[in-house]
Amino acid sequence: MAMLNFERKYRVRGGTLIGGDLFDFWVGPFYVGFFGVTTIFFTVLGTALILWGAALGPTWNIWKINIAPPDLEYGLALAPLKEGGLWQLITICAIGAFCSWALRQVEICRKLGIGYHVPIAFGVAIFAYVTLVVIRPVLMGAWGHGFPYGIFSHLDWVSNVGYQYLHFHYNPAHMVAITFFFTTALALSMHGGLILSSTNPHKKGDPVRMGEHENSFFRDSVGYSIGVLGIHRLGLFLAASAAFWSAICILISGPFWTRGWPEWWNWWLELPIWA
Repeated sequence: MAMLNFERKYRVRGGTLIGGDLFDFWVGPFYVGFFGVTTIFFTVLGTALILWGAALGPTWNIWKINIAPPDLEYGLALAPLKEGGLWQLITICAIGAFCSWALRQVEICRKLGIGYHVPIAFGVAIFAYVTLVVIRPVLMGAWGHGFPYGIFSHLDWVSNVGYQYLHFHYNPAHMVAITFFFTTALALSMHGGLILSSTNPHKKGDPVRMGEHENSFFRDSVGYSIGVLGIHRLGLFLAASAAFWSAICILISGPFWTRGWPEWWNWWLELPIWA
C-alpha cells in the first residue's frame, strides 16, 4: 500500500487526548491536533525570547550568545528578566514545547493503532532535559545550577561541572551512560551497514537480498541474529538507556555526592578481602 494511501486510511476523527475535534485535522502529511498548536505556540514564544535575550546581550555572534540562569543568590525565586528571568521563561517554553510534541505523538499513535514506543522514547529525552534544568536545580536549592542557553557558554558549563567533581568520568552512572551511547552507535551502525550491503546488489542483475540473507550473515559471523524486529527493539532500549543514565549521572552529582568522583571508588580499597 502506498504511503499516502496508508495515511489517508488512518486520517479519521478521534483518538485525541483533549479538546475533542478541536484542531483534529491534517495539513498535508502533518497532523495538527491541539498539542500541535501548543507546540507551535511554545516554540515561537521561546524562540522570540531567545532572540530578545540575544538582543540584550553584547553580541550577535551565534557562538557567543548566552542566556544565563539566575545567580545562586536568587535561589528558587523568580528573577528579574535581565538577571535570569528570561532563562526561566525560556525553560518553561522549552518544557511546554517538548511535552506538547510528545502528547501529539501519543495522539498519532492512537490514530494509527500502534504502540507508544516513539513518545516513550522521546519522554526519556525530555526527562534528561528536565533533570538538568528543573530537578537537579530544585534539589540543590537554586535555579543557577541549571545550564545556560548558548553554545560556548554551555560547553563551558559542562567543563566546569566536570572539574567541580574532579574527574567526572569516574562517575559510575556516567560510565554506564557512555557505554550505552557507544553501544547504540555500534548496534545501529552494524544494522545500517547490513541493510545497505544486502539491498545494494554487487552487480547489475544480482537479486536484492532480504531478511533471510541478513540473518544468515550474522549467524555466520557472530553466531546469532537478533532478527529484524529485535534490532529495532534493541536500538530503542540502548538509546533510551543512554539518555536515562546520562540524566542519573548528573542528578546524583551535587544533590547526593558533593566530593570528587575518584573518592567514591574508595569502597573498593576498603573491601575486607584486601585485609
